[in-house]
Amino acid sequence: MSKDIRRIVTIVEETLQEGGRPVASPIRRCAAVAVIRNPHAGRFVEDLSDLTAMGTALGRILPERALSALKLPGAAVQSFGKAALVGAEGELEHAAALLHPTLGTPFREVLGKGAALIPSSKKRGRPGAAFDIPLGHKDAAKVRSHFDGMEVLVPDAPREDEIAVAIAITDGGRPHPRVGGLRLEAIKGEDGLV
Repeated sequence: MSKDIRRIVTIVEETLQEGGRPVASPIRRCAAVAVIRNPHAGRFVEDLSDLTAMGTALGRILPERALSALKLPGAAVQSFGKAALVGAEGELEHAAALLHPTLGTPFREVLGKGAALIPSSKKRGRPGAAFDIPLGHKDAAKVRSHFDGMEVLVPDAPREDEIAVAIAITDGGRPHPRVGGLRLEAIKGEDGLV
């Protein structure tokens, strides 16, 4: 696996104030991005199982990096998300093969839970293109205070034959949430919705 990874970039954000008001407890978000070689760049291939296998490995590597950067135990993570940016010679299906079939299980194992679907996005772009990692509460999708996103970019990636694969985690929701919905203290965390 490591021979296919060119770079890993870890980005940490800490929000101390929002809307001109201090945040009671700083909210931290972290994205871990792996830039990998796309073995199918420039050609159509029916079997994408090698990308699915890479997704499994990245589902462990990337959240472990993010937790380490935030110095946070997995149980303290509130939100998560995943995304991929495919270079010009790749297909969106290559991103789907990395993100969907198998990345989620090891991601949840690293966090210790994660009953909700992991929000995701994928797009094609050039080196340095920004892409968004959608975020949602890891155990209860109906927690509106945690509907969010994190924009990331890697200045030299993805090259035409690469894919930037990213995960993000947070230790809180949006600062000063005021749009209602399920509240943190009411979460059951069993069905992924409430």
